[in-house]
Parts: sequence; structure tokens; C-alpha cells
Amino acid sequence: MEWENINTYAKQWVKEAGVKIRSSFSTALNISSKSNANDLVTNIDRDVEKFFIEKIRKTFPQHRILGEEGFGDELDHTNGVVWLIDPIDGTLNFIHQQRNFAISVGIYENGIGMIGIIYDVVHNELYCAMKGKGAFINEQHIPSLNETNVHKAIIGINATWATENKRIDYRKIVPLIQNARGTRSYGSAALELVYVATGRIDAYISMRLSPWDFAAGVIIVEELGGVASNILGEKLNILEKSSVFVAKPGLHQEILNQYLLK
Repeated sequence: MEWENINTYAKQWVKEAGVKIRSSFSTALNISSKSNANDLVTNIDRDVEKFFIEKIRKTFPQHRILGEEGFGDELDHTNGVVWLIDPIDGTLNFIHQQRNFAISVGIYENGIGMIGIIYDVVHNELYCAMKGKGAFINEQHIPSLNETNVHKAIIGINATWATENKRIDYRKIVPLIQNARGTRSYGSAALELVYVATGRIDAYISMRLSPWDFAAGVIIVEELGGVASNILGEKLNILEKSSVFVAKPGLHQEILNQYLLK
């Protein structure tokens, strides 16, 4: 498998998609909702996903695609090469702020993450990792992650999970928030994952993400020595929606043992 070649094409397409998105800022968006009134999708989300699918089908016809907007394949196994694409991760931010969103592309082979690319379109920051080859931001090497503890940590978590909800007992989350140095919520799983990778935050917790939300970011974080799992400490499955818990080494085990599994 020519992974360097695949990586080159993927980064090129992500940059081209970024140009398309930036050029849309001055145009009126066609906005509709999906599962609920706050689950929004725009014509740009759909157009960008179609752009990726056309490029992949033409260049790598044997590869399969799982995309957020549903223009890819129906997958029931992880055999072969699978691209997981979120054309705009953080659509709500894209609509309301025109910032704090990203393109996310994860490429897996037989269920193993090989290439992760996340592009912060507005800030022109391209995060990329190839398995065993290191991780980079705009071709600058990102250093490996160091251990830390809860009291020195900034945790990426949405305030929803610290209130009564159906996914987790919020009483597990409140002490974590109280004991951490601080919390942040950016509204884009892809960006929060690369913020863990770059040390801007130390951990990220979400109770429900789709595979295209976390596929790329997990590859980048793990390449730098971070740890990724669900909130029970189990391995993530790229065919299933899941809770996601990503953190620096050491911190992951501490939060898991002292808060999430307590």
C-alpha cells in the first residue's frame, strides 16, 4: 500500500476543500436540520463531502468511504481501506461564527488508523499524522505528549454532561470539573482532539460521537503517545457511535479510575 501517495492526495484534497469552504463565507447558506432542530447541515457540508467522494472514487476506486452526510458506502465491516470523512465538523459554529470548525479525514486499513488529517480552515492549520511517522501541524513536527494530572489539567467537555442527562451520571463529572485546573468547550470534536494532541488542552470527553467525528483525531493523538478509548476504557470502533475519552498518558488512567469508573 502506497501510504505516502495516499497521504499526499488526501492533504491536497483537504486544502482544496478548505478553499471551497472559505469562498462560501460571502454567500447565503442553505441550512436544514437532521435529527433535531440543533443538528444542522448546510449545502456546503454536502458539497464538500461529494467533492471528496468524487476524488476518492476516481483515484482509489477500491477504497470505501463512510461520510457524515451519507453519500459514501454502507459499511458492515472494516476490511480493506476505509475513509471516514466529516466535511465540516462543527457545523453549528460554521453557521453562527464562521470559525471553530474543521475538515476531518481519517483513513483506516482493516480497522487500524493509518492517516489522520484535520484542517482548521479559518486559521489555515493542517494537522496530520501517519501511523509510525509522527504528527505535524503545517509540516512542523508536534512533540510527544507528556504526562500530567487532573489538578494541572484543562479538560475539554461540554457543560451538558455536568447536568442531568441520559448518557452518564453527572455526579461523576462534577468532581472532575471541580478538581481540574479548568474546562473548555469548542463545539468541534475534531478541533478538541487536535488540541489534546498539541497540548492546548489535556483531555477531551464526549458521551456520544459518530465515527467520522473521532476517526482522524484519534490517529493523531495516539501517534503522539496519547490514549483514546470510550468512557469505560474500551477500544473505539469506527463503525459505531460511541462515547470518546482522549487524554495525555497518565491522565487518561487517572480520570478513568478516579472519576469515570468510580
